[in-house]
Amino acid sequence: MTIAGPNHDVCAGLDPAQAPSPAFIVDLGRLRKNLAHLRSVQEAAGCKILLAQKAFSLWPVYPIIREYLDGTCSSGAWEAQLAHEKFGGEVHVYSPAYTDVDMDEILPIADHLSFNTPAQYQRFRDRVKGCGRKIECGLRINPEVSTGQTPLYDPCVPGSRLGSPSSALTGADLEGLDGLNFHTLCEQDSDALEATLEGVEAKFGDLLRRVKWLNMGGGHHITRAGYDTERLIRLIKGIKERYGIAVYLEPGEAIALGTGVLVSTVLDTLHNAMDLAILDVSITCHMPDCLEMPYRPDIRGAGHPRELAHTYRLGGGTCLAGDIIGDYSFPEPLVTGQRLIFEDMAHYTMVKTSMFNGVKHPAFCLWDPESRTLKTVRQFTYGDFRDRMG
Repeated sequence: MTIAGPNHDVCAGLDPAQAPSPAFIVDLGRLRKNLAHLRSVQEAAGCKILLAQKAFSLWPVYPIIREYLDGTCSSGAWEAQLAHEKFGGEVHVYSPAYTDVDMDEILPIADHLSFNTPAQYQRFRDRVKGCGRKIECGLRINPEVSTGQTPLYDPCVPGSRLGSPSSALTGADLEGLDGLNFHTLCEQDSDALEATLEGVEAKFGDLLRRVKWLNMGGGHHITRAGYDTERLIRLIKGIKERYGIAVYLEPGEAIALGTGVLVSTVLDTLHNAMDLAILDVSITCHMPDCLEMPYRPDIRGAGHPRELAHTYRLGGGTCLAGDIIGDYSFPEPLVTGQRLIFEDMAHYTMVKTSMFNGVKHPAFCLWDPESRTLKTVRQFTYGDFRDRMG
């Protein structure tokens, strides 16, 4: 995984002792910087950019995001309801499969509804068209062009359930279809999009000429330093001109990349063949994306093992023996009560957190660099843990 390097200017000026521990903290200044860049891409390319809630759904900042982006994309009925209630704008929804109950919840609020297969589209087409609201229907396609490095995040691998390959569309009844949707990228540059679009045009060009829009999904690392924005703009303009269609992008990580940190506290240190430290954050509960991708999160002021004078293996406070964050070195010995800051923790890992083992859930906080104020928007209690089960 390509992650941002140490961003010492994220939450600059914040004394970590001010924050609850553990706590996710989003820097509103950095968030606005990302959003301003995304808006410039929208304007230059003539496309629309949506927030992918699956990567970042901290809805207290939705009013800020709404100043820059056109709407949201959702992965099902509950995300769609959150988008409608807290964001507004265009509500786009895609799910690998819908139920009748899903449709009861989605049809009153969706603007675009994308289906995974012709069978799903055919099952719900008449209901969508007759719901009394204008909802445009899309079909997710699978270009079968793998450009990523991690199979877990590659929807183009053989046997993927995500999207319909061109072979599945032969003779399919797609009457009334408004658009196409693909999502094949994961933290990638626009060269991967270029390769994907070549496959899309080769396999689905005839269908592109029959629809009104193309949703290019997420995974575009647009706000990462060094991303080739000019090529992205050129690709969007090109496909718009060739087919006379509108284009949507729905990045998630690019909105929150490099905008937030996870503040933690050293609870204890011990020695067993090496120096160890127990923190009030858990990789299992609070940073699961680091396990799935996988990647080693940066810690502000820390180095790789033996790079600095004192190396520790950091672990969480759960009963799981494998709740190991990793080995890090520090210039001085760690002490109980010391705060550690994990970098770039606003996207994905925040939305994937769990309350396994009843560990204390991190608070959600906002840092305003202009006023140098910290606001806690949510702290979790025992009742939140208890009420998940009944």
